[in-house]
Amino acid sequence: MKELIFIESQYNTMTRKVLNINDCMKTFEGDGIPVNRAFPVPEMREFDPFLLFDHFGPINYEPGGATGVPAHPHCGFEAITYLLGGEVEHKDSWGGQAAIETGDIQWMTTGSGLIHSELVTEKFKKSGGIIQGLQIWVNLPKKNKQVKPWYQHIKKDDIPVIKESSGVEIKVLVGKVKETKSFVQTYSPVSIFDVQFSDPGQINLEISKNQITMVYVIDGELQYIDENIIATKGQMIYYDQSANEINLTSISSNGSYLVLAGEPLNEPVVRHGPFVTNTEGEMKQAMLDYQNGKMGQLE
Repeated sequence: MKELIFIESQYNTMTRKVLNINDCMKTFEGDGIPVNRAFPVPEMREFDPFLLFDHFGPINYEPGGATGVPAHPHCGFEAITYLLGGEVEHKDSWGGQAAIETGDIQWMTTGSGLIHSELVTEKFKKSGGIIQGLQIWVNLPKKNKQVKPWYQHIKKDDIPVIKESSGVEIKVLVGKVKETKSFVQTYSPVSIFDVQFSDPGQINLEISKNQITMVYVIDGELQYIDENIIATKGQMIYYDQSANEINLTSISSNGSYLVLAGEPLNEPVVRHGPFVTNTEGEMKQAMLDYQNGKMGQLE
């Protein structure tokens, strides 16, 4: 175990306690992109309302070597891609299209069903380089499962950023921090922030008490004095719901930590590959809809 580094902290009895710190499962997707997957894994199917968390890459492609993810269907949830490196083009069967560059986010509401692809841009394919990013699936409430699919693309420079006097920066990808709100519209209360430390330090973040919370270490190390543990790069930290704040104490320079919070839907989940429904009957219908072309076509 690493030696704890004591930093004067705002950690107190009014901040949430750590339930677990988990290593992620190593796997591959697309054209052999390495993936660090927090869930779904055998020991954790989902963390309601979140259905999937993947950190893909980094992988360095030679010129002409990258392809991306070809056309495939989805329904019944919302997906966010936060691109940390590279350039990918989104296309879907409902007319959504955008080039996602490093630092951008996309929020895709799959609703009643769509087909989409995430291929590297021609520019990136020619030049090569590093692809890396985060993909998160958020379940849609039962009442919104059949909404028309739609797509939101937020450019890096349009993502709200809070700059604290301590030097900590908070990129508000989804949801709200204090009075600063993301432009992303969601169907259930969800918050996703990238909290970045240029130097070792700490910050408390307010979280609604009815929301579950987890933090993924993109880079750096977080220490938890009371639990006598340190969370390292590539690990996911799960918290209890005992308070309205979490404490992040970074013992690293250039630390980056993704905070995720969401209100559980407490609804049944039936999932089969890229489809998510509430019942087996709805799953059979989703498969029929795909087979019969009701999710559209992608040229």
